[in-house]
Amino acid sequence: MPHANQLYKEIILKYPETEVASKAKKRLAKLLKKQLKTHEGGPMKTDISKIDFSSFDNPGLLSFLFHPRKESPGSLPLENAEDILIPVGDNAVIGAKLHHGDKKAPTILFFHGNGEIVSDYDDLGPLYTEMNINFLPVDYRGYGRSTGTPTVTSMIRDCHLIFDYIKKWLESNSYTGPIIIMGRSLGSASALELASAYPDEFSALVIESGFAYAVPLLRLLGVNIDAMSIKEENGFRNIEKVKNYTGPTLVIHAEYDHIIPYSDGQALFDASPSSSKKLLKIPEANHNTIFAIGLKEYMKSVKEIVEKASK
Repeated sequence: MPHANQLYKEIILKYPETEVASKAKKRLAKLLKKQLKTHEGGPMKTDISKIDFSSFDNPGLLSFLFHPRKESPGSLPLENAEDILIPVGDNAVIGAKLHHGDKKAPTILFFHGNGEIVSDYDDLGPLYTEMNINFLPVDYRGYGRSTGTPTVTSMIRDCHLIFDYIKKWLESNSYTGPIIIMGRSLGSASALELASAYPDEFSALVIESGFAYAVPLLRLLGVNIDAMSIKEENGFRNIEKVKNYTGPTLVIHAEYDHIIPYSDGQALFDASPSSSKKLLKIPEANHNTIFAIGLKEYMKSVKEIVEKASK
């Protein structure tokens, strides 16, 4: 089976937009699902069939929330990085990449923004490994090397499957360090969903450019909320979910974020019950310049919370 896994992966990497690659992804998803059942550990703690965001899953709204794009064909493999394909049902797979160093080091499971893909973080990954942190960004359906079509329901359901798979994958590959959950922008919804559902399984929580309230964000994006009958209490409820996590928490937000206002970061920070929490404001930055302007302080603060979580 390991040989079959490798063969399918090589086909997908070499011929990403071909019919043979599409078939390889489906076969690999089935194979990975069978292998996942053999891992140690019982069933998932959360019944994801009860997760329903159907009111959000109409084409008019999804076109504002998701901007999927594929990874450029012919991308070269990186040193100290391993591509992972995660089965999430319906013969779909989610692409991920582990930038790795010491197997005893902490691992950050990272959910990115709606216009990004895993390979966008190829330059950032080595910065984490230099700090003795393994960095594992994951995609959504339809993004990067993933298959399928993104919806809000699938995104929230998938994050549970992703965590379940990655947790077992790390254990089976002898990674013993703690896991930190992190989300940027749209990814804050997945990160807070997991932190709320499994608060004892993450050593720290990092939210960067995260949103506290969905309705104001959707209005800003141009969504006709009233016509769609969307209400805050039926949405992501990020502000409620952050209240369920008491571990070390870091909230990072740009001072002049033009998509998700700084007040959302402040609201998440204020709602956090953690006795060890920090709010990092990146002065003069907006949603898209937060790395360019504040990378040094950004990485320093992440390193500090990871070190704190590792003690």
